[in-house]
Amino acid sequence: MNYMADLNTEILETGQRLVEGYKTLQNMEDVQLATTPKELVWQSDKVKLFHYHNENATCQIPVLVSFALLNRHDVLDLQPDRSLIKKLLDEGLNIYIMDWGYPGKGDRYITMEDYIDGYLNDAVDFIRKSEKTDKVHAMGICQGGTFFTIYAALYPQKLQSLTTYVAPFDFSTNACMLYRWTKDIDVDAMVDTLGVIPADMLNAGFGMLKPSMDISKYFGVMDTIQDKDKLMNFLRMEKWKNDCPDIAGEMFRKYIKDLFRDNKLIKGEFELGGRNVDLKKLNMPFLNVYATEDNIIPNESTIAIMEKVGTTDKELYAFPGGHIGVFVGGKSQKELAPKVAKWVISKS
Repeated sequence: MNYMADLNTEILETGQRLVEGYKTLQNMEDVQLATTPKELVWQSDKVKLFHYHNENATCQIPVLVSFALLNRHDVLDLQPDRSLIKKLLDEGLNIYIMDWGYPGKGDRYITMEDYIDGYLNDAVDFIRKSEKTDKVHAMGICQGGTFFTIYAALYPQKLQSLTTYVAPFDFSTNACMLYRWTKDIDVDAMVDTLGVIPADMLNAGFGMLKPSMDISKYFGVMDTIQDKDKLMNFLRMEKWKNDCPDIAGEMFRKYIKDLFRDNKLIKGEFELGGRNVDLKKLNMPFLNVYATEDNIIPNESTIAIMEKVGTTDKELYAFPGGHIGVFVGGKSQKELAPKVAKWVISKS
């Protein structure tokens, strides 16, 4: 009898929370991401380069940030009090950011060479010319860190330093389901059939890495649905997670086969545009950040690069948190961003 009474009470309380939550939703404004002021300064095809306004920049050499192609960079500027970009700006950096755009069906033949030798290199050259500087600081995040590391080995003369966050380098591990799946998928059949790899397909795969996460987050939102600020935090993150670009087929083919399957980068066998990517030629100061609780990029995948690069000015930073926490967590704002900014400035 007590059980039924408790159940009825819980049902009534849940119903009341839903009613109040509905009222909260009715009064919510549009969900806005990436509100830190920036200006479009360069564009090639669908790829754009933005420059953040910072009148108080103290770092004389500009920083180019590159996020993964698989997600939007907006998570780096999720909201004013959870913004890696804003914190780095406050610490004195002069920041540009790559916007890789949304590939469509006509972009199926865009290659990794197009992205790294083409768009990324052209953006670096634009910044070097407009800022009247020989070199820029590179900051690559997740897949963007892998791409910038390849770039650094090919164009070391253009980079003042390299900072990578939670980037995959050694794909030999099977510590994560993502690394197991990619070794077995028929990527040629996928690309030849689909042309452009749908974001929904990739998101479904990432969702299966930790299925309980999607369930627990919706249970958790029930406890915050009446709190407008907490609900807005939840909606911002959901908006970012659901705003993912499709992926150009030929780039995806090389990315999966040469890196995930054959692990060519760490072995010294990776080629881009017919040139061998020799990590020993990465000779600029190098800061490599990994997240100790990362369930997407295993720690050993990130750490392995340290003994392969040519530079002796290198530092490994262990961040106590998860993959996304590196960008949006409170500890990231208070400790990691100031640490990175101080390191970059010291290398200018």
